[in-house]
Amino acid sequence: MTAELVRGQNHTLPQTRLEIRVSAGTPVVAGATLGDERGTVRGVEWIAHPGSPQLPGLEVSQQAAADHRLAVDLEALPGGVHRVTVLLALPVGVGGPTRFGAVPAPFVAVTGLDGAEIATFTLTGLDAESAVSALELYRRRDAWKVRAVGQGYAGGLAEMLADQGVAEAAGLAGSIQEAVTRSLARSVAPPPPRTPGGDRVRHTTGAADHRPPTPPPAPEPPEPLTDPATTGPAHPAPGPAAAGPSGTGPINYAHPGRQHAAPPMPPPTAPPAQPGQPAQPVAGDATGWSMDERLYNQIWGMFEDLARAVAAYRSAVDFAESRMDQELDRALSDPRNRIGGAGDHARETARAKRDELTSRAREALDRDLAQLAAESAVVEPALPAAYAGWGNPVWHAHRVPMEIPMALRIGDLHLPERTDLRIPLLVRLPLERGIWVDSGRAASEAAALIDTDRLRRLAMETAVAHAARLLAVYPPGEFAVHVIDPAGSAAGPLAPLVEAGVLAGPPAAGPGGVASVLAHLTRRVDLVQMAVRAGAADSLPPDLDTGEQLLVVNDFPHGFDDRAVTQLRYLADEGPSVGVHLLMVADREEASAYGPVLDPLWRSLLRITPVADSHLADPWVGHAWTYEPLTIPPGSRVLEQVLAAVAAARRAAGR
Repeated sequence: MTAELVRGQNHTLPQTRLEIRVSAGTPVVAGATLGDERGTVRGVEWIAHPGSPQLPGLEVSQQAAADHRLAVDLEALPGGVHRVTVLLALPVGVGGPTRFGAVPAPFVAVTGLDGAEIATFTLTGLDAESAVSALELYRRRDAWKVRAVGQGYAGGLAEMLADQGVAEAAGLAGSIQEAVTRSLARSVAPPPPRTPGGDRVRHTTGAADHRPPTPPPAPEPPEPLTDPATTGPAHPAPGPAAAGPSGTGPINYAHPGRQHAAPPMPPPTAPPAQPGQPAQPVAGDATGWSMDERLYNQIWGMFEDLARAVAAYRSAVDFAESRMDQELDRALSDPRNRIGGAGDHARETARAKRDELTSRAREALDRDLAQLAAESAVVEPALPAAYAGWGNPVWHAHRVPMEIPMALRIGDLHLPERTDLRIPLLVRLPLERGIWVDSGRAASEAAALIDTDRLRRLAMETAVAHAARLLAVYPPGEFAVHVIDPAGSAAGPLAPLVEAGVLAGPPAAGPGGVASVLAHLTRRVDLVQMAVRAGAADSLPPDLDTGEQLLVVNDFPHGFDDRAVTQLRYLADEGPSVGVHLLMVADREEASAYGPVLDPLWRSLLRITPVADSHLADPWVGHAWTYEPLTIPPGSRVLEQVLAAVAAARRAAGR
């Protein structure tokens, strides 16, 4: 049965040798890019277009045409390829239409070698766009799937290629369009003939001779997240050109401390599934060097799958509503149908079609949600402490490690379509940016219902719990926590850290304490930066702690003068690159007297809340996800036990 996809929906591919047929009703340029696990194109050798139509496992048409047939052999793709994205663009400079809104909606079908359709997708809703990512074939665990994308770009091919991380995208787009307009290829090349066994006969000349070199290891998935609650993004969804908080260059998402790459370890093997049933999920069923890395990648795969599954459902519902409105408008545009039985029949028919489409979309969503829930059920118990919630028994047996993990869980994310399906929110270690625990009552409706003093206490307890998790996952003595509590108002929440003796010093109070801690950390940043730039790390003073440092600030801007505010901004911008990180508990409105001067500070921090709040957006679809902070089970002593283990490990190491 053919799957008729809507935007964002996916479907499993039953075979790896495929044809992709495009019918556009007007001449279009068809091409395809190969992407790694993040969908990033590593170079021009991973792009098939009319000027270079053949890559290993991929062949596209050689000129603009109303109909195209692309050949794909997923097993013959270069190593490291996890995605194949089919691109369509209107040719420029030939006097034809310049936007997809002025032409019939393109139709794309994925077929087997026998021509039987596997999945189809009609690219509706396009307007000013002149290029579009039609669909993508992607690897999920051991299976390949097709996803309807339909992402349009008003900036044309250049914008589309740049979005996939292609360097010099504008120049490449120009050369593709030039090849089309000059008619470098006189006819559309059909797919090569098949052998009796069904294999393609490979050409031995041209671009096919040039296999791309073995690509470097795939980069890690991006951190999420944008924050619509701030003035602009809290941090752009990182990509190949995303800058760090200081805006000085790209964030490095390589595994910390890894100098050389090797092939990933094979993932665990899932139990065989019953015929017609999805494969049974297995914890760690993703690529990676270690179990922790495989679990990290698996969680990001679940995150993306949930985002796109819900996007497909919402798109289908919107389409059903839109089609019902259009059918009603057409039926009732005739005055004779506005009264009597004809009008009522038209309304009932349109609503029935809407309900049928919505029901089918919900069935598809429920199927995807059930599979993700089953996967979550096996992944959650297998998580290491750094990825686990406080209620996971793994924390009760936790021992301070000898090396830092890849990431740390700081909360959970969910969508309203199924609130019990939680995705762990993981941030990479060492931290690439600071964290802001928003203690303001105006931050959300949930916060507005809580008393101001209680909300501030909850915010500080959240910060203390995160500081404890960071201390627990770093080797002894390699992570220090400093606290600024100008008015001493956080003595209660800070008690576990103080009583365990794991702070670098007593919480700093008053203007003098604020100035002393900021001066100490600013000096550390300055000295380490100078040593790094001079290549003289051995020249650092012997009393300088080169381990990672965390500054917890309560009740900002209370106790901060202009100089202290400037130093705090400096630490937020320059600190992460040399191991000084910021964890702020603050109500932004209380700092409004500084005006826009502090806007860069807020935007450089990842905003979280002490109560559930919908303010974080994923990097794929942009849903507003509800963030749930990690909470310690009522009556549990796990926090004190973890901090006691940290203190004992430090004593044993003589730190």
